[in-house]
Amino acid sequence: MSAAEIVAAGNAALAAADLVAIDVHTHVHFSTRYAQSAEGTARMAQMQEHFRSDVVGADLPGLAAYYRERRMAAVCFTIDSLGEPSEHAPTNEEIGELAAEHRDAIIPFGSVHPLRGKGGAAIARRLIETYGMRGFKFHPSVQEFYPNDRTAYPIYEVLAEYGLPALFHTGQNGVGAGTPGGGGIRLKYSDPLYLDDVAADFPEMPIVMAHPSFPWQDVALAIATHKAQVHIDLSGWSPKYWPAQLVQYANTLLKHKVLFGTDYPLFSPERWCADLEKTDIRDTVKPGIMLGNAARLFGIEPV
Repeated sequence: MSAAEIVAAGNAALAAADLVAIDVHTHVHFSTRYAQSAEGTARMAQMQEHFRSDVVGADLPGLAAYYRERRMAAVCFTIDSLGEPSEHAPTNEEIGELAAEHRDAIIPFGSVHPLRGKGGAAIARRLIETYGMRGFKFHPSVQEFYPNDRTAYPIYEVLAEYGLPALFHTGQNGVGAGTPGGGGIRLKYSDPLYLDDVAADFPEMPIVMAHPSFPWQDVALAIATHKAQVHIDLSGWSPKYWPAQLVQYANTLLKHKVLFGTDYPLFSPERWCADLEKTDIRDTVKPGIMLGNAARLFGIEPV
C-alpha cells in the first residue's frame, strides 16, 4: 500500500469506530517483546504499584485495547535518541507495524531526532511511506535542540511535503522534575517562541504545541492565534490547573485549535475528563476539544 492508501485505510477504520474522543498525546514505553518477558512483566508491576495505577507501562496492543474499550483513539509514539536505544522501548518500526493491526484505535507517530538532519529526513520518509506514520513527535528538552535549528529543517521539509503534523513538547518538563539539577534537563529548548520560526518557514506543516507551555503560556497563545496551522494540545497537566488565559482562549479564539491529550500514562482519560468538569470550559466547546478538532486535523470524516 502507498502512504496515501495507508492513511485512507486508517481514517476509514477510525471513522467506523464511532469515536467519542481522540487523545493526541500518549507514550508507548514498552516493546511487546519486552512487555511479554518475565523482566518486563515484573517491571510493569513495579511501576503500577509505585504510581498506584493499572495503566502504567502498556505496550501498543495494550494501549489499543485500553482506548478501544473507551471508544477513543490514541496518537502514540516513542522518543528517538542519538545514543543507544533503550532495551525496553519500542522502535518506530514496531509502532508502525502494530498500529496497522489496530487502525480503529491507534494513530501512529514517528520520532526522528532532529539533529540527524538529512539522514533523519530519509528515515522520516521511509517511516511515512512504509509504516504509515501520521505525524512526528519532537521533544526539544530531552533531545537537546532548538526547534528552529536549521539542522532539523530537512526533516520538516518531508513532513510539510506530506502535510503531516509535528508535535513539539513545550514548557516545563516532567522528566527530572524535583531532582537535583532537574536530571540535567534544560528547559530553555522548550520555549515555544522558537516554534514561531518553524511555523513561518513551514506553513504546510501543521504544528501541535504540547501541554500548557508553563512558564510561556502567553507566548504559545500568541503563536497559535497568529499562525493558522498551529494547535495546542492540553496534555500533561490536570485541567483544573490550567492558566486562566488558556481557558479563556480555548473558549473563544482557539476553540477550533485546542486538542484533548492526556500524556498517558501520566493521566488516565477518566481523570482528565473528570478534572475538565472542574474548569470553566464551555459545554459547547468540549465536543471540539475531545474529538472534532483532532478529527479535522487528521482528515477523519464521520461515517
